[in-house]
Amino acid sequence: MRAAAIAGATGLTGQHLLNRLLDDHSFDPVLSVLRKPMHRSHPRLQERVVDFQSLSASKPLPIDIAFCCLGTTIRKAGSQEAFRAIDHGYVLAFANWAKQNGARHFLFVSSVSAHLHSSNFYLRVKAETERDLETLGFDWLDIFQPSFLLGQRAESRPAERFGQIVIESIHILLAGPLERYRGIAAAHVAAAMLARANNPGAPGVRRHEWRSITSIA
Repeated sequence: MRAAAIAGATGLTGQHLLNRLLDDHSFDPVLSVLRKPMHRSHPRLQERVVDFQSLSASKPLPIDIAFCCLGTTIRKAGSQEAFRAIDHGYVLAFANWAKQNGARHFLFVSSVSAHLHSSNFYLRVKAETERDLETLGFDWLDIFQPSFLLGQRAESRPAERFGQIVIESIHILLAGPLERYRGIAAAHVAAAMLARANNPGAPGVRRHEWRSITSIA
C-alpha cells in the first residue's frame, strides 16, 4: 500500500486522476488536499481542507507519492499576480509539504512550450514552477506538458470549448515537430500519471509531451 496525496482534484485532469487512484487498491489512503471540501465519500479517501499559504504548518502525514493538478487561468484568477500565486506558489507549497512528509515521487501537470524566456507570462510561470520543483530533490519527478486539454469541465468556459473544437478539427495537421501541440484528453493525462506512478523506472526528472503521454496512457 502507498499513501498518495493529490492537489487539484476538482479540476478537469484532477477529477479523472482521483477516480483512477480510488480504483487502484494499491493506494491507501488517498489524501485530497484542497481549499474547499468536495464532501465525496469513499473508504480510502481522506479530504484535507487547507490554506496553501500555510500548508507547511499542517499536521504531518506519511506520504509516499504526490500528484499535482493545480492550475488556473489568468482570467479566472483575476490578475497575473493571483495566477502566479496559484500556479507557482501553491504548487511549490504542496510539493514542499509532500517532500517533508516523505514523498519520493512527485507528478505535476505543466504545459507544452513552458520556457523561462517565453514572452508569454503563463508559459514563463509554468517553466519557473518546473525549475523550482527540480530543486526539491524528489527521487522521481514527472512533469507532464500537454497542450490543449480535452474534456467536459464542470464550469462553463465558452472560449475554451471553442478552442477544443478548433484543436480537434486540425489534429491531423499537427504532425512531426507540431504534434506536441495536439489536443489531448484530460483522461489520458490522468492515465499516464497513474501509469508512471506504478512504473516509475530509474530515478530522475522526466518530461512528457503529447507522444510520451499518449504512449504511456
